[in-house]
Amino acid sequence: MKMVFLVYSHVADDTVITALKHAGIRAYTKVERACGEGTETEPKLHTHTWPGENHVLFLAVDDADMATVTGLIRRLKEEHPRAGVKGFILPLVEII
Repeated sequence: MKMVFLVYSHVADDTVITALKHAGIRAYTKVERACGEGTETEPKLHTHTWPGENHVLFLAVDDADMATVTGLIRRLKEEHPRAGVKGFILPLVEII
């Protein structure tokens, strides 16, 4: 099992959530108004100088579903290059 940490621009929220649901991924935790700087888009710091914000999703994904999730993230990055979609995959030791 893996923990997928998915970061994306808040303006892409409906697109990302809809894509996940169409792929059969329904369980997630969302953190709104995350600010930060990445390497592929402008900073989103929720300020006058750097407006914008991100959302973060945490997805606990079975190994059998990882190919579906990583394929979805790659497709979202390709179809929406300005949305700052970035996926991080971490080991998930246990769910309590």
